[in-house]
Amino acid sequence: MKIPTWASDVVSSYESGAAGCFILHGNVNDRMLVPDQKEASGVSMGGLLDFVLEVLVPRFNVVLSYDPGQGLRVERGGEVFSQWPSQKEGMDLPNEPLAAVRVLTHYFKYCKNLQAMGAESPKVAVVIRQAHLICPQLPHSHSHELNAMASILRSWAAEMQLQEHGQAAFLISENLNGLHPLVARSPRVCALEIPLPSRDQMASGLRWLLSRCPTALAHFKDDVERPANRLAGSTLSSVEVLLLRREHAGSPLDEKDLSELKQALVERDCGGLIDFIEPDRDFDRVVGLDGVKHWLRQDIALWRQDKLEAMPMGYLFCGPVGTGKTYLVECLAGEAGVPVVTLKNFRDRWVGSTEENLEKIFSLLHALGRCIVFIDEADQALGRRAAGSGDSGVSSRVYSMMAKEMSDTRNRGKILWVLASSRPDLIEVDLKRPGRIDVKVPLFPCANADEAWQLLRALCRSRGIALGEEADALVAKMPELMTAGAAEALAVKVQRLIMAEGVEPLQALERCLNGYLPPVSPAVIRAQIQLAVDEASDQSFIPAEFDQCD
Repeated sequence: MKIPTWASDVVSSYESGAAGCFILHGNVNDRMLVPDQKEASGVSMGGLLDFVLEVLVPRFNVVLSYDPGQGLRVERGGEVFSQWPSQKEGMDLPNEPLAAVRVLTHYFKYCKNLQAMGAESPKVAVVIRQAHLICPQLPHSHSHELNAMASILRSWAAEMQLQEHGQAAFLISENLNGLHPLVARSPRVCALEIPLPSRDQMASGLRWLLSRCPTALAHFKDDVERPANRLAGSTLSSVEVLLLRREHAGSPLDEKDLSELKQALVERDCGGLIDFIEPDRDFDRVVGLDGVKHWLRQDIALWRQDKLEAMPMGYLFCGPVGTGKTYLVECLAGEAGVPVVTLKNFRDRWVGSTEENLEKIFSLLHALGRCIVFIDEADQALGRRAAGSGDSGVSSRVYSMMAKEMSDTRNRGKILWVLASSRPDLIEVDLKRPGRIDVKVPLFPCANADEAWQLLRALCRSRGIALGEEADALVAKMPELMTAGAAEALAVKVQRLIMAEGVEPLQALERCLNGYLPPVSPAVIRAQIQLAVDEASDQSFIPAEFDQCD
């Protein structure tokens, strides 16, 4: 059984003397493979506590654990622990968190004193589960118990030198940002993220599940790599539940199920923080924008050829409202053939929850492999460098986390960020700089009446509205600066008249044009055009009609 990278980091940090206190965060509630001599294969599926016991501290004499639900427990070495004088005196193991942590601290010190006197001292490991619940991050907390808890846990790493005395402590938290900063930011604590299963780990898990779910995996019994590749980004726990249900129902998993199942599993595991866009269109559906489409197709070709060093880190699509920014992203996704993830409302009113939600999202993105992350209304979603007056600094922390993730060069060619905004001037300059957003594409309304007519005619044709050549006479009636959104609304209005009143298509179109009022003020459209022109990263993106826009 191959040990995961994060576990190797725990071992090397402990054996080198660099750390004895570890925070394990991220995918801590998942199932994972652990050694098990009772199984014919030598492995079984267990939780993180099982992994710690069997892989990280198999030679420790005493292992104690605490969680808010079950209190303080002896996981291994009960006979050795019972030799502690406090235990001989009949001390009950406490359930309250502060009392339990104090008992653990006293036992650490007792074993340390035994060693100092030259007596035989047991190797002791402590596992604190759900550490974010017993030592949470609370702003300006005046709780004596919470501050005492944070002080004790910090002292384990900073003062007690656990690794030098054969001792180790593991604090398990779903998110690093959920822990008290005295603990999470201690320089002597080694914080390690447990990622979602890699493709190799997923394949190993499926091989183990094959003997328990032979019917569910009947189509993949000779090649579990295929479902492992397709299910990347899911937890092993959710995949196990899915297969057990399929096995019980006698329903084999097949190839066409995988994409739909992966989407459902990932969205459930991520707690509704993200959505997947299922693209059903490509650039052939985009009218005009020839220069933009050519540029984007070249980037996609580089992506497919694994020439990742030439790939941009991200795009910004900017332009007036209704110019088709979201539609262009969907077409880009269809052209690239990769998953598109949209961020839902990850902001939360509880302290630390917003940052925890972002941690979950980033972990998922890393597990998905190649994907596009689409952030609509980016001027509102990405936060601000300066903290808002009423958000307790959440906006600035969101900004910091997003900026760090978007500039991580290890994500080049794996995570492609796509921002969309009609007010790009409100996006922080640092978030738009090269290295985060390398290509800024302006989108404009129709530059002239002929262009607007071709767009409207195409949209009417897509709705089955036949307009003869005589309709060309209506070109002069076309609105100024018509956007794709406004043209779509006009086509719908024409179709409504035809269906509701039985009007001829040409007459319906003429009536709609005569009564047309722009959905957005032309002054606002012109201002947003100028913003898009100012943002453009290449002159070829700007039509001549808008190049000198005032």
